[in-house]
Amino acid sequence: MHAEEASLVVVDVVAPDDTTALAFQQLLASRWATAPAQHTRGDVGQPGVRLRCFLDLRQPLDS
Repeated sequence: MHAEEASLVVVDVVAPDDTTALAFQQLLASRWATAPAQHTRGDVGQPGVRLRCFLDLRQPLDS
């Protein structure tokens, strides 16, 4: 679906481990209002982990 204005974004992260995935999510959360994932998940037979978080680009956080 095409939106007239970029605002809400779904971010799917694939990383080699929990630490990396959660660190990347924290980096996003330091810049925009974020609904963070609490846990990563792994797919059987696949390397790495995944997580999904949601950003609101209309709400940048002050540095």
